[in-house]
Amino acid sequence: MSNHAAELLVDCLAAQGCDRVFTVPGESFLPVLDALRDRSTIQTVTCRQEGGVTFMACADGAMTGRPGVAFVTRGPGATNASIGVHVAMQDSQPMILFIGDVGREMRDREGFQEVDFPAFFGPICKWAARIDRAERIPEYIARAYATAISGRPGPVVLALPEDMLHESGIEALVRPFVHKPAQPPCPDALAAMMALIGDAAAPLAIIGGAGWHEKARVHFAEFAERIGLPVATAFRRQDAIAPTSPVYAGNLGYGPNPQLVARVKAADLLLVVGARLGEATTDGYALITPDHTGQTLIHVYPDPEELNRVYRTDLAICADPDEFAESADLWDDGAIIGFDAGAQAHAEWLAWSTPGETGFTLDLNRCMVEARRQLPADSIICNGAGNFAGWWHRFWHYHGFPGQLAPTCGAMGYGIPAAVAAALRYPDRCIVAPAGDGDFLMNAQELATAVQYGADMLVILFDNSAYGTIRQHQEREYPGRIASTELANPDFVALAQAFGGWGTRVETTDQFGPALADALGRKGVRLLHCITDIEQLNAGGGTVSALRKR
Repeated sequence: MSNHAAELLVDCLAAQGCDRVFTVPGESFLPVLDALRDRSTIQTVTCRQEGGVTFMACADGAMTGRPGVAFVTRGPGATNASIGVHVAMQDSQPMILFIGDVGREMRDREGFQEVDFPAFFGPICKWAARIDRAERIPEYIARAYATAISGRPGPVVLALPEDMLHESGIEALVRPFVHKPAQPPCPDALAAMMALIGDAAAPLAIIGGAGWHEKARVHFAEFAERIGLPVATAFRRQDAIAPTSPVYAGNLGYGPNPQLVARVKAADLLLVVGARLGEATTDGYALITPDHTGQTLIHVYPDPEELNRVYRTDLAICADPDEFAESADLWDDGAIIGFDAGAQAHAEWLAWSTPGETGFTLDLNRCMVEARRQLPADSIICNGAGNFAGWWHRFWHYHGFPGQLAPTCGAMGYGIPAAVAAALRYPDRCIVAPAGDGDFLMNAQELATAVQYGADMLVILFDNSAYGTIRQHQEREYPGRIASTELANPDFVALAQAFGGWGTRVETTDQFGPALADALGRKGVRLLHCITDIEQLNAGGGTVSALRKR
C-alpha cells in the first residue's frame, strides 16, 4: 500500500476490481495518471472528448454491473462529461466520475476552470462530493462503489483537489471489495403476488431496468413460461429476456406493436420488475397512467424510494431483480396457474418483427433481413438516439446478454463510445453501432480511440441528411415547413478511412448484403455508409408524405 494520495486512490480502485478507466487527461490530476501508468491491472483508455469518456464508462457499467470509471479535468472537461452522468442516472447504470479540481487554497475565487461540482452534479447523480482530505480516500471510494451499485444503480461524482493528490505520508488502509446488497423478496409478498396473478384474467409483465442481469433474465423467463405470462420489455431493455422465449411479447417505447399496446391497456394486472415505468415506456404516462384505474399493479424494484413515487402501487416489493426472479422461478405453493396469452402475444410479436418490403431504393426493412441473416445472433447492438434506431428495436432479435447498449434517456452520440467500450469488454463478440448521420457526428471522434486500442466494431451509418426524428415532429406540427433539420454531411467513407478504418458506400438494397459480408470479413473499425431517403421516416412505415396529408 502506498502512502501517496494518488497512488492510494489507484490502490482503492484496484481493490474494488476496477480493470479499466476512461479519460481525457488534464493537468489537474497528473498524479493519478502517473499512478495508473504503473498499474498493469488497470487499463487506461485515452479518449478524444469527455462526453465520449462518460458514455464509455456508462456502457461499461451496464455490461459489468460494477461502476464504469471515468477521469476528466475541471471546468470544460467536467461540463462536457455531464451528458454521460445524466445518461447513467436516467438509465440506472453504475458509474463513478472523478474530476480533477482546483487546489483547496484556490477555491471560491472563481479560479481557472473552477466549478462547484457537488452543486453542479448533485441533481443528476446519486451522490456528488469532494475529497478534501487524502486520508479519507479509502472511505470515499468505498462509499462511491456502494452508492453506485446499491438500490437503483447510478452515477457518483467525486472531485479531487489538485493539491490533495500530491500529498504523501498518508496513513490509511484500503477498504475491501464492496459487494452489491442482494435483497430477496419477502415470502409473504411472493405469496400475495402469486395470489393476485392467480385471480387475474389478463395479466402482463413488463421487465428490464435497474440491476437486471443474466440471472434475472434466465429465472424470470422460466417463471413466466411456466404460467404462460406474456412478457414485454421496457424501452431499450430488449435483452432482458431471450427473444426465443415462447412468452416474449415485444418491447414498449417509441413505435411499439399496436397489438402489444392493446394488451397493456386490456391487462387487469401488471407485474413490473426492474422498470421505473418512465415516460418512454408508458408513452408519456398515458399507456399506463399513474393511477392505472382498473389495473392492479405489482411493482418490484430494488430501491424503496422509487416504489409509490409516481405510480399508485397495489403490491410494492423492494427486492433485487436477480433475487426476485430466482425466488419467483422456484416458488411452488401447489397452486396451478396457466394462461394462453403468453403464446398468443409471442406470435403477435413474431409477426410484428418480421420485415416486409417498402419499395425504397435502399429499403431499411430488407437491410434488417440481411442483418439478421449475417450478423451473429449474440451481437451487441450499440446505438444512440434517432429514428434509425427504430428499425433495430422492431426487427433485431436480441439473443445475447448483454445485447443492447442504448440510452433510455435518448442521448445522441452514445452509440460509438458504447461500441468502443463493448469491443474492449467483449473482444470475441460482434459489436455493431447503428447510427444516424446526425447521431454519428456527435461523437465520431471516438473512432480514433477505437483504432488506437484495436477495437473491432462495425458502424452502420444511415444518412438521410437530416435530423430525422425532429423532422418527423416538425412535419407533424408544421407540415412542409422545414426548419433547422437539414444537414450537409462529409464523405463518411473518407472520414472512416482518415481515422484508420475501412468503409464503403451503400446506395441500394442489393448492395447492402454484399457490403455487410465484406465488412464482417475484416477486422478493426468498419463503416457502411448507407444513403437513405428522408421519406422513409420510421420503422412503423411512416413517411413524410403521409404526415403532410394528415
